[in-house]
Amino acid sequence: MSPSFSTLRRGSNSGASLLIAASILLLAPIVACAAPARGNDCSDAPPHALNDDCLRFGISNPGGPAALDELERARQSAGQPPTLILSFSDFTAPPPIHDLDAAVSFGAEPVVTWEPWHWLGEGEHDNAAFSLRSIADGLHDDYLYSWADQLAAWGSTVYLRFAHEANGTWYPWSVEQGTSAHTYVAAWRHIHDLFASKGASNVKWIWSPNVSFPGSSPIADLYPGDRFVDVIGLDGYNWGTTHPWTRWIDPTSLFGPTLDELRAIAPGKPIVITEVGSAEAGGSKPEWIRELIALLDEEESVAAFIWFDHDKEADWRFSSTPEAAAAFAGALHERLR
Repeated sequence: MSPSFSTLRRGSNSGASLLIAASILLLAPIVACAAPARGNDCSDAPPHALNDDCLRFGISNPGGPAALDELERARQSAGQPPTLILSFSDFTAPPPIHDLDAAVSFGAEPVVTWEPWHWLGEGEHDNAAFSLRSIADGLHDDYLYSWADQLAAWGSTVYLRFAHEANGTWYPWSVEQGTSAHTYVAAWRHIHDLFASKGASNVKWIWSPNVSFPGSSPIADLYPGDRFVDVIGLDGYNWGTTHPWTRWIDPTSLFGPTLDELRAIAPGKPIVITEVGSAEAGGSKPEWIRELIALLDEEESVAAFIWFDHDKEADWRFSSTPEAAAAFAGALHERLR
């Protein structure tokens, strides 16, 4: 996750820290109307399908796929269950098989964000041993083979999102932190091909930049190539006026330009908004939610969106207020696909 056009940094489940912010222009919110329920929960969509037939709803919750109480509350608030559950793992942990099983038991597919560093706790991380150069050079192959073997043996579809938001400035695997685009691509391809050599065809690869902003690295330079990517991800947040240097930004302005860029880079690839959330401060969050889902409903290349349902630097949860929750449920039921 990152702020809209800034490099303010939140924590994922790993507790990432606040780093840098870039100024953004004030953009007026666009007012949308509440909608009566019409009903499309993607229940008719083929399993494991990410395509233009259905706009799927997913979630990242604090406790992950095993926190059934959180997922059930989300189901009740949204009026339908999430069909994708996003969690986070560092580069020292084993594959989260228990979480994968829990997601499937809930009726969802797991999306694992795999971060190449070591979580130390209390928002601290160690990347010294896990540079992308060392990964590309094969220094972590035993660890990678373990992941590949266990995920292949697990057997069901799992979406693996490695080294996300590399076009930003807040992660050590980003170009701005000293990792070259060439090294990023080399590491990605090395991991992909290692998994393929172990027969882990059930692992689907999500390449996930952040929305572009002044000072971000060129997205095209970081694209591993069509053979190495199954799904295009995109992260973006409306920080509102949470901080003096952030401003309210509507969903079209937040996502539109980068969606156009991604379609040009990887035409025909399904796109998933892999992290999205909105603060309350600075505008109407219910209106923002309605506009977001209406926008994505019209963007047929977007197959799903995953809401970052955490109360952290801002209360990102779609149910942060009863009005926001009602807007979310209404917009989900009103969508046409």
